Amino acid sequence: MRALAFESSERLGTVLAIGCHADDIEIGCGGTILRLAELHPEAHVRWVVLSGDGGRAGEARRSAEDFLAGFASSEIVVEGFRDGFFPYEGGKVKEFFERLKGDVSPDLILTHQRADLHQDHRLVCELTWNTFRDHLIFEYEVPKYDGDFGSPNVFVHLSEAIAARKVELILSHFESQLDRRWFTDDLFHALLRLRGMESNAPERRAEAFYCRKLVI
Repeated sequence: MRALAFESSERLGTVLAIGCHADDIEIGCGGTILRLAELHPEAHVRWVVLSGDGGRAGEARRSAEDFLAGFASSEIVVEGFRDGFFPYEGGKVKEFFERLKGDVSPDLILTHQRADLHQDHRLVCELTWNTFRDHLIFEYEVPKYDGDFGSPNVFVHLSEAIAARKVELILSHFESQLDRRWFTDDLFHALLRLRGMESNAPERRAEAFYCRKLVI
């Protein structure tokens, strides 16, 4: 398998991470964020959570702070769009993306994948592509009851230490989700192990993404 390295000498300027809900970024690409912090600590990260209010907003901010601790600079944005109703508030969400486009020109965007069966996730993926038409976009996956896993085509290998740190942070910050039967360490580790197996990861752990366009 041919590998393209994050360990490039070229400076990584800005990363934009977008998630619908308070824990989406962490689950989908938290390990990749932690690895980028090791390789490109000079980068700036804009971390955007679109649906977070009350206690969930606090969880989102505290978690983001820990995941972003290794970067030179970062900005955390937590909005209050209604969970589960993004398609019905589409105009307001679109307006937010238009403002976002004027604020940031990222080198890498991490967002939801287009075949996700959660309606909020699909809309955000669509608006990401509508808004950022000439950018490198990696679409991450979030496990769920609906069973929408596919065959991703980009893999980021993680060390066992980063994989363990990702899961530890998720479980420690999102206490409101611990009563959900799927929100468990074995599920998060199993997904990392599965994608690690598919990509022959040296330390057997990986996160997976979909990339529609890549210029080399």
